[in-house]
Amino acid sequence: MQLSVVILNYNVRFFLEQCVLSVQNAIRDLEAEIIVVDNHSSDDSCEMIKQRFPQIKLIENQTNAGFPKGNNIGVAQAKGKYLCILNPDTVVAEDTFTKILAFALSKPDLGIVGCKLIDGTGHFLPESKRGIPTPWVAFTKVLGLYKLSNAFGKYYASHLGENQTGKVEILVGAFMLMKTATYREVGGFDEDCFMYSDDIDLSYMILKTGKSNYYFHETSVIHYKGESTVRDGLYMKRFREAMDFFYKKHFRKSLFFDVSMKIGATLFSIIKQKQAVKNTVKPNDYLLLSDDENLRRNVENLLGKKVTRYDTDLKNTINSLTSRSYSNTELILDNSGSRFKAIIALMEQLKNSGLTFKIRPQNCEFLIGSNNSNDRGEVIRISE
Repeated sequence: MQLSVVILNYNVRFFLEQCVLSVQNAIRDLEAEIIVVDNHSSDDSCEMIKQRFPQIKLIENQTNAGFPKGNNIGVAQAKGKYLCILNPDTVVAEDTFTKILAFALSKPDLGIVGCKLIDGTGHFLPESKRGIPTPWVAFTKVLGLYKLSNAFGKYYASHLGENQTGKVEILVGAFMLMKTATYREVGGFDEDCFMYSDDIDLSYMILKTGKSNYYFHETSVIHYKGESTVRDGLYMKRFREAMDFFYKKHFRKSLFFDVSMKIGATLFSIIKQKQAVKNTVKPNDYLLLSDDENLRRNVENLLGKKVTRYDTDLKNTINSLTSRSYSNTELILDNSGSRFKAIIALMEQLKNSGLTFKIRPQNCEFLIGSNNSNDRGEVIRISE
């Protein structure tokens, strides 16, 4: 078997359904398997998998085993030569795995390969490629100094642009592809890790074996990271604990880190409190990219707003949509008429247009998306 895709889920049933649908499309021409590990969700994630994707291997944990252990449980049953650790709040293109496996095969020193991640607004996520977070590097990240100059850009591996493929040190756990044997050689994710350090630790452990990690820019994957990460004071506390764990495991205790993190935590909290007063503005106008007029009517009735429909002739649609800027306007993308690859490409192309996006996954009775990287995402149920 070529590939095993392991998806660890906890209470994100609708994001999981869209993710699995996209992965299923992406492995259609590969000898591959999907393994979903559920960490004792209280929603109907497991029932959805059993009913819609009965051929998928589902592991139902009886407790929330956490990210490292949950993934290790899934990998223990993986049969593929290659392994992809994938978050449930992601959407892959139909050719993502074909492209990235071809790249992996070309690298005899392959450790982990990651890809270009974008958020729900089509914007690049800088954590797609990172450097080893030494105390100084972590400090520049917490204070946002990396935004001022590339001299402070090591945390986000600024030696590579978002559209450049090359070696990096650290990759993000939302999408990590490697040989299954490599994962097992280093013992997988360290189950003693705090949240937010597990992917850093795994990346670093693999580097220590002499292999190289790579960022591959030629395929884009949506990661609704706000769905699994709330950017608040608790996040800052966990980030600090994660870095502390990493330093204690691999380096000596750092007084500079302790002091800098306390300063960073204070500034971080002040910034987030200011950001919290900004309310999310609901769209006033809706556009629908679909050939289904019944869907347009259903969405219009549900939202109580006018919905303007565009046919899925992408060339003409792109010309129409890119001809002006938008305010408080949401574009709904129907996966029944447009492949995920085309949807992702359109989101990237329109990322600065002022539009927000929702996707209607094929044969699903909901719209799903996220309007910024801190947003936990939104699911809108529809009936047909």
